[in-house]
Amino acid sequence: MELILREDVQNLGFKDDIVTVKNGYGRNFLIPQGKAVLATSSARKVLAENLKQRAFKEQKMIDDANAQAKALLALEIKLPSKVGSGDKLFGSIGSQDLADAYSKGGQEIDKKFISLPGRTIKRLGSYEATIRLHREVVIQAPFEIVPEKA
Repeated sequence: MELILREDVQNLGFKDDIVTVKNGYGRNFLIPQGKAVLATSSARKVLAENLKQRAFKEQKMIDDANAQAKALLALEIKLPSKVGSGDKLFGSIGSQDLADAYSKGGQEIDKKFISLPGRTIKRLGSYEATIRLHREVVIQAPFEIVPEKA
């Protein structure tokens, strides 16, 4: 079943992409939730016209995302955390913690655009998070987890 996505869908595609999915997934989830519409010939023509009109706006969005990427890479993020024996953390660090750290640095990022190695981090050290700012702008942002001072 071919569908046109109305919004970004995790692990499937971005808004206005034409994707092929299994019938049940499209019929029972994507279409009723308003996340996609059937890719009929008329819908494809409307999509092509919309994409043509939006092409120059898209370039501005990419430029803004690149500017935000430079600002994010300029920030030095150190997340303090309570540490047990060795370098093991009490609890874990997730994408929400990293999003909060960036917001303190003046850069607002939604946690759904941040992916961490192994989803959560449970040890001290330096890591890189993958941050998707736009479908064409993805950066590897370094950060460090340090022990909390008592």
